[in-house]
Amino acid sequence: MSSKKDWFTDWFNTKYYHILYQHRDDYEAQVFMTNLVKYLEIPKGNSILDLACGKGRHSIFLNSLEYKVTGADLSINSIKHASESKNESLDFIVQDMRLPFPVKVDAVFNLFTSFGYFADDTEDIRVIENIKNSLNKNGVAVIDYLNVQKTIENLIPNETIFLDDIEFQISKEVKNDFIIKKIEFTVEGKYHNYYERVKCLTLERFEKIISAAGLKIKNTFGDYNLHSYDRENSNRLILIIAE
Repeated sequence: MSSKKDWFTDWFNTKYYHILYQHRDDYEAQVFMTNLVKYLEIPKGNSILDLACGKGRHSIFLNSLEYKVTGADLSINSIKHASESKNESLDFIVQDMRLPFPVKVDAVFNLFTSFGYFADDTEDIRVIENIKNSLNKNGVAVIDYLNVQKTIENLIPNETIFLDDIEFQISKEVKNDFIIKKIEFTVEGKYHNYYERVKCLTLERFEKIISAAGLKIKNTFGDYNLHSYDRENSNRLILIIAE
């Protein structure tokens, strides 16, 4: 299903992706996970799929809260790194979210804007269908997405970030219904050029996609402390989904 044209296949598998995002807030992620499992009232020992888990920071913390966790990601290098933390109740698999998942779980978490990569909405619907088919009875799914409206209003067109002796030139624009981030840098005389692209998915568009896959949005939140979603002011759009 993946191919050269899929920007995430190459970019997420490079060491430079992890250099650029090395300062992600682990404490914030742990607060979010703690708030989420408390709100959802997920019993200890239940199974959770962390879909698009990266190097597994959410998976590992959820496992420490006594959940049985499977982390899934398309990046072979990320799964190789995450697998160093495997144990009897924590596993990691390489998985394209457009293909059926090989596990049945009580909850699916799709975190940190790991959705909306695909040009065709039918592929987004297929992802939700795969989530639905992987859920046990009374299961629940969570999609943590950016708040498109606020993100666009506060878009920084150009910035330079210095990390590990690398000068990353970052440019952002909204084009053809996508928020596009271009990442350029030179290492040892070699020029590198990658980009990230996420769809401008509003709550209304999410409702259509999720409904088409046979699920419903049960609640929405606007940040990791689970405050109410506000289109104008919220940083995130967090969706609680079930049948």
